[in-house]
Amino acid sequence: MPSARPNLVRAWWPVVVWIGLITFESTDYLSAQNTGSVLYHLLTRLFGDINLSDFLYWHHYLRKAGHVVGYAMLGLLLLRGFRMTFANRPEWIRLLPVFAWLGTAFVAAIDEWHQSYIPSRTGTPWDVLLDSTAGLAALALAYVTLRKKGARLSQ
Repeated sequence: MPSARPNLVRAWWPVVVWIGLITFESTDYLSAQNTGSVLYHLLTRLFGDINLSDFLYWHHYLRKAGHVVGYAMLGLLLLRGFRMTFANRPEWIRLLPVFAWLGTAFVAAIDEWHQSYIPSRTGTPWDVLLDSTAGLAALALAYVTLRKKGARLSQ
């Protein structure tokens, strides 16, 4: 039994760290106002005057890209954790991407709920949809990649 504990720690510590990072990113410190003002100041110092409306447009989409990357990574880390945990249970293998996606959607929902209590943040169902879709896309890509890898290994 003692040998199972280090494997579980190795399987799940990246997930815990990544969720901690998502939680930190959901605080007032990394709100749109704070990241926008710092980034705008930095870019104007480097490149001179920048049209504020253009900056705000791109800043919005940069933040949404952060959602996509962050939750795609969370989905993959959850899949990794489940695969390492249930490696000796082949009957569960087909359900693991579903568990990873449900975990991603759950974290996204809790994160947006948390943001709804912070005055400088907005928690929206659209971000939950974006985050869940990003996780689903990453998991679908991982599924296809793992299937191809498995097909090559069996030949």
